[in-house]
Amino acid sequence: MRVHFIAIGGAAMHNLALALHEKGYLVSGSDDAIFNPSKSRLEKVGILPEKMGWFPSKITEQIDSVILGMHARADNPELLRAQDLGLNIFSYPEYLYEQSKNKKRVVIGGSHGKTTITSMILHVLNQLSIDCDYMVGAQLEGFQTMVKLSEAPIIILEGDEYLSSPIDLRPKFHLYKPHIALLSGIAWDHINVFPTFEEYLKQFEIFIEEINSGGYLTYCSSDESLNIISSINSEIETEAYLLPEYVIEDGKTIITHKTGTTELEIFGQHNLLNMNGALNVCKQLGVEESDFYKSMESFKGASKRLEKIFERDGLVVYKDFAHSPSKVKATVKAVREQFKDFKVIAGLELHTFSSLNKSFLAEYKSTMGGVDIAYVYFDPKAIAHKKLEDLSEDLVFESFDRKDLRVFTDSDDYCNTIRKEVNSKTVVLLMSSGNFGGIVLEDFAASL
Repeated sequence: MRVHFIAIGGAAMHNLALALHEKGYLVSGSDDAIFNPSKSRLEKVGILPEKMGWFPSKITEQIDSVILGMHARADNPELLRAQDLGLNIFSYPEYLYEQSKNKKRVVIGGSHGKTTITSMILHVLNQLSIDCDYMVGAQLEGFQTMVKLSEAPIIILEGDEYLSSPIDLRPKFHLYKPHIALLSGIAWDHINVFPTFEEYLKQFEIFIEEINSGGYLTYCSSDESLNIISSINSEIETEAYLLPEYVIEDGKTIITHKTGTTELEIFGQHNLLNMNGALNVCKQLGVEESDFYKSMESFKGASKRLEKIFERDGLVVYKDFAHSPSKVKATVKAVREQFKDFKVIAGLELHTFSSLNKSFLAEYKSTMGGVDIAYVYFDPKAIAHKKLEDLSEDLVFESFDRKDLRVFTDSDDYCNTIRKEVNSKTVVLLMSSGNFGGIVLEDFAASL
């Protein structure tokens, strides 16, 4: 099979390319810019494009499938050539469905926790030597790539609600048609695509409708928006999951369950909820509860999800992908609860279309409560790049509704201010889907 990727350099796209190369497919691709780690990983297996740019001459009738990434535009010259030739053109999720039509499909959806829950399931299955294919949105310890495609009978898919491609404006998770599904919660996001909460909520209703007849859906019982579930698809089994009993002793979270107690590496109520959702999915795949908890003892979390990046006596630094209001609130709460006797400094970067949008900022009200020091950073260059209306520091300050909040637009000033506040017994939490104006978070953490 010959497969060509338009925009091969993206995090998801290059991992799919690597998976197909590993499967024995003849893989080619193009992009206008490719950065590490994508660049070095593609180069290592010999499928890095020789030149950057778009080359319609690469598109021939010998290509079996073209996979189109979100980074490309609808007028991309390679795409136009593929359309002229009548080639099979797939979005990333469409192609994953094509590869998994004969498998049992497990799809993890929700506004938050998708990557962590998917990672938990994969960790447990890997620990128990249960073969499966997968697609997950972060690099996991013990896994070579973020995508695996083989002859395994099961595939675990992280179900993103964002759009599929420049010419396919359906949310990705509408295309997977699961047999087993999970919804972690619904909190308005992607305002540039879903301008109202009602439009955003509708996407999850469609997802539920697309679950196979006789299928299974588990969901977080504490999320009020998920009350819609029972009335949408009467042909599936539904099961809520709850927060487990737990205590925190000497900085470790210990849960109590039917088979005993388990000490975990992870912490935070949101992660404990995520774990119980993962448990329900794993039970559907034949995993015993005792085996699940034993496997979870060694789970350290997904990359960039409350990931510890530095520690020395009296200082711990975490980075987290949290950027939407619900994620920020859950992450801040988790760190505060876990480190009761520490000074907690929480720093958030507003980086996404939603977070930099004036009409969305009010959603961040009270999300940074409980910590000792709260900082928010945004980069005016990012606002200009996204072609959004300018933000003022005063508006950001007012939106968070915290009187001692400090707002920064200069990354050096932001870093230096944090550095001055660090003393004995300090936790620094850095939350962003970006990099705070170009800093390497690990280097900054080590400098503290």
